[in-house]
Amino acid sequence: MKPIPNQSFWKLFNLSFGFFGVQIAYALQSANISRIFSTLGADPHSLSFFWILPPLMGLIVQPIIGAFSDKTWTRFGRRIPYLFIGAVIAVAVMCLLPNAGSFGMAVSTAMIFGAVSLMLLDTSINIAMQPFKMLVGDNVNEEQKGLAYSIQSFLCNAGSLAGYVFPFLFAAIGISNVAPEGVIPDSVIYSFYIGAAILILCVIYTTVKVKEYPPYEYEQYHPSQSADGQEKESGNVFVLLKKAPSQFWTVGLVQFFCWAAFMYMWTYTNGTVANQAFDAPTVEKVVDGISTVVLDTKSSQYQNAGDWVGILFAVQAIGSVLWAVVIPFFKNRKLIYALSLILGGIGFVSIYFMHNPYSLFISYLLIGCAWAAMLALPFTIVTNAIKGGHIGTYLGLFNGTICIPQIVAAALGGVVLSLFTTTGQLAPEVNMLVLAGILLFAGAASVTLIKEK
Repeated sequence: MKPIPNQSFWKLFNLSFGFFGVQIAYALQSANISRIFSTLGADPHSLSFFWILPPLMGLIVQPIIGAFSDKTWTRFGRRIPYLFIGAVIAVAVMCLLPNAGSFGMAVSTAMIFGAVSLMLLDTSINIAMQPFKMLVGDNVNEEQKGLAYSIQSFLCNAGSLAGYVFPFLFAAIGISNVAPEGVIPDSVIYSFYIGAAILILCVIYTTVKVKEYPPYEYEQYHPSQSADGQEKESGNVFVLLKKAPSQFWTVGLVQFFCWAAFMYMWTYTNGTVANQAFDAPTVEKVVDGISTVVLDTKSSQYQNAGDWVGILFAVQAIGSVLWAVVIPFFKNRKLIYALSLILGGIGFVSIYFMHNPYSLFISYLLIGCAWAAMLALPFTIVTNAIKGGHIGTYLGLFNGTICIPQIVAAALGGVVLSLFTTTGQLAPEVNMLVLAGILLFAGAASVTLIKEK
């Protein structure tokens, strides 16, 4: 097998630059979905059910994209056509989702419209996101993979930083941050519009700058695959899973705890911050004869808290960017992996004690350490362990270790929150963030099971 030659920093950078735009879209989704559906009228105990859609679509879409792109060869490349198509669809949906409450629909209809839009958005983001991971696997040698995925992690966090702060910045320059009941504020709507524009420009840049290896040259670097793109090494999904290296499963266990934790962060940070740091007022809501106490989403305090959540997630992204620079200096990947998750766990638990908006910066900086490790280390460990021509399929399957824990966590979120809730009182969403911290500690303990070669 001919070794893949080393590449310059800028070629590695160009491989992942489009990921910056994709991550802006993902950040806008992550920071604002709970805010959007709460504004539309969703109860905190049912909020997590809307979060089942994104990982469910990822679980379905990414293995398909991985398998199809393994066998695709076009004049535009092997992986690039998929990321471009995904980006175009995402742009269209990003212009629809934040307008779910603006079309005069009933509450239930608006939430269904929002849910369908969310499903389509996450499907398209997954179509665009998966090829970036495979581009590194196809075009970067093992020596440089750690650097390549660290660059991808940096761009991912930089994109997140931009996406998270958009609503806060738009509110700061005078764009309305409040709206009538059931309507999403303009500050959020315009954020999605700008994010869509940046996304398509970044993907166009990568499409123009990156030239994938043609089939005959690709086969020299990956001899298990023939020049026409057909696998010499046969095997269906179940056979591949049976042959998967041990790292696929042990890293997957760590992933389960980590992604369940972050699902609870995305779902319950908005309510926690509004209640603990912004003293958002509450209202009594009666549905089907059952009275519950919920936060008043029409209040300026609630919407200001929603903007502040973006700032906190941006602080997390800054922490991730800084920590991503540190990670490659550790030769022992298991040590830095476990340490990063422990720091993140401490960050989550500390939120329980924070009642000042600025003190929460400490918590989310620590959480950023875990996020940086989750983005860079699992794919480095797993792709280095995978041999043969099925890397796209394996990475698509490995995406299940990201999606399945989120689905499980989202499905159980409302039930777990109900256990913490006293009848007639506001649901203590902060308890779900403490649970997230405990899950990261479990993930750190599971790192010891990884046997990295």
